[in-house]
Parts: sequence; structure tokens; C-alpha cells
Amino acid sequence: DYKGQKLAEQIFQGIILVSAVIGFIYGYITEQFGWTVYIVMAGFALSCLLTLPPWPMYRRNPLKWLPVQESGTEDKKPADRKPKRHTKS
Repeated sequence: DYKGQKLAEQIFQGIILVSAVIGFIYGYITEQFGWTVYIVMAGFALSCLLTLPPWPMYRRNPLKWLPVQESGTEDKKPADRKPKRHTKS
């Protein structure tokens, strides 16, 4: 559903943003760029764990699909149809 997609996107962006800010600050204080990368990667992994699986909190508003409409053209068997012939140009 669309509300679930919006929630997942907000959670994903929020976690990435917070981990990037924390990683930058910690990496700046310790003067180690590697810690910045590790913290951002951990935030990315956490956000993927929370947003990629179809958790029930993302499926609260299912979409209403239209019913299947049957038409008369589907009743014909493939053997009943005449083969199309290609004309040479």
C-alpha cells in the first residue's frame, strides 16, 4: 500500500540521515574517517533490515483491486484461431 511505502521511505531516510550525522561527528572527533564509514554502513544495514521485509506495519492499508472481467476472446482455443500470415513487402 502507498501509506506503507511512504512510512518505509521515511524510516529509511531518517535512519540514514541520523547515522550520517552521528558518523560524521564521531569520525571528526576521533579524526578517523573509517569510523564515519562504518557507522553509515551500520545505519544502512539497520534501515534495510527495518524497511525491506514486508513487515505488518507496512501492510495496514491494502489496495482494492478491480474484479477480473472475462471477455469472449479468451474462450477460443489456440487451434481455433487462424494463423496470421505475414505479407512480403
